[in-house]
Amino acid sequence: MLSLSILIPLLAALALALMPRLSEAAARAIAVLAAAASLALLVLVWVGFTAGAGFQAVQEIPWVPSLGIAWRVGVDGMSLALALLSALIFLAATAWPMPELSRPRAYYAWLLFLTGVSLGLFLTLDLVIFYVFFDLSLVGMYFLIGRWGHGDAQKAALKFFIYTLAGSLLILIGIIVLVLALPELDFDMRRLIAQTPLAGGGITASLVLLAFLAGFAVKTPLFPLHTWLPPAHVDAPGPASAILAGVLLKMGTYGMIRIPLQMMPDTFARWALPLAIVALISILWGALVALGQGNLKRRIAYTSVNHMGYTVLGIAVAGAAIGPEAARTAALNGAIVEMIAHGLITGALFLIAGSFWARTEDYEMAHYGGLAGQAPQLTLLTVLAAFASLGLPGLAGFVAELHIFIGAFAVYPWIAAIGLLGLLITAALFLQMLRMVFFGDLPTERAGFPDLSRMEIACLAGLLSLVVLIGIWPAWLLDLIDAGGLIAAPAVPALSVGG
Repeated sequence: MLSLSILIPLLAALALALMPRLSEAAARAIAVLAAAASLALLVLVWVGFTAGAGFQAVQEIPWVPSLGIAWRVGVDGMSLALALLSALIFLAATAWPMPELSRPRAYYAWLLFLTGVSLGLFLTLDLVIFYVFFDLSLVGMYFLIGRWGHGDAQKAALKFFIYTLAGSLLILIGIIVLVLALPELDFDMRRLIAQTPLAGGGITASLVLLAFLAGFAVKTPLFPLHTWLPPAHVDAPGPASAILAGVLLKMGTYGMIRIPLQMMPDTFARWALPLAIVALISILWGALVALGQGNLKRRIAYTSVNHMGYTVLGIAVAGAAIGPEAARTAALNGAIVEMIAHGLITGALFLIAGSFWARTEDYEMAHYGGLAGQAPQLTLLTVLAAFASLGLPGLAGFVAELHIFIGAFAVYPWIAAIGLLGLLITAALFLQMLRMVFFGDLPTERAGFPDLSRMEIACLAGLLSLVVLIGIWPAWLLDLIDAGGLIAAPAVPALSVGG
């Protein structure tokens, strides 16, 4: 089922590419059906999944036996949760209406291509296949931004591609050196996690770890490697922005957990404190810069730097060798829930931003106001997404941030205390955004602003209903993730701040 969930959208993308006379409606229908099939297959895997039992639904077919490379797929709780999130966001992005879409067959083909390779990255258990899917995801997003974006879309797409490709090359170097430390070549993630190559530290281990962290930090993105993100978001079409924020950014944090945290726990513990400090800078920088943006989409884009900073703070706390294990497990639970919450919330916010562009081709918040009476359904869903993003109790963002800060206060209390300022700034920037766009006087040029269509409401409701469900009843997601099984006890003491 895992292999099929990857192959179905790839084969559907190929079919769209080979059917030149297909209408836009038919291309969209094929894309939606393929995306829905992938999601349905992953739900079936979830139904048969046993929490805490390690990697399951494993399939392995030799590919390059001389190098130990194989088509290996399988899931644990973390990868299954992220794969389900990705499939849902791709379904919503594919079903999202795109008025006056040029080259629709190619657009939906690239969406399906990106669906397949993104799911493949979360489902593979082979490091070479992981790297292949990591790089192919850049190709799909490059074309979605460059061909169907607006503004200076081609420049934004090129900057995105160059930055993230440079990061992926660092990851490739790390993979090669890590695997060469094994007695024999083997790219099986399960074996690398069990044997922890380069254990004991040393300069080689530190350099490999830094290569991984820098490469994944570009994708996440963390300060100061985030500068590709705002133009990529602002100039991308709404569904592509939702995929970029909801799925592609998670590849960076997923990679941090799966490779350096799990495969190099001793070396990770040595660098956990510097990573936590970088995460703190990202939290504060992302929130402060977002507060200064007058462009709706650019403001949402910078909140991603802020929220992914929370995620990386949770990962750093989990990898530290100090503090109680329960607190470190809570932090990692929070980091993974934050990935899922951010994907759902910010994916919805970028789809909402896309609805503004489709109606007015204008992201400037100062050009709006008073839309609450004009578009009540848009207002309601935007308010829900905004309050979820600022961490309101009862919604998914609060569950994630509560776990992260409980763990962080036990391990790095001063970092956690300063990081709380990010929550205040995030609340301010979203409340200001809601006031500027939806309340006050309605400009005369917005008198005919239409509310959301039924399909737009369905896509947003599908994402935001899960935000509410996780906020009210998070136990089912936490049980699925089972973060305690992802943390190894480092043998090397870590640095501490105030603890």
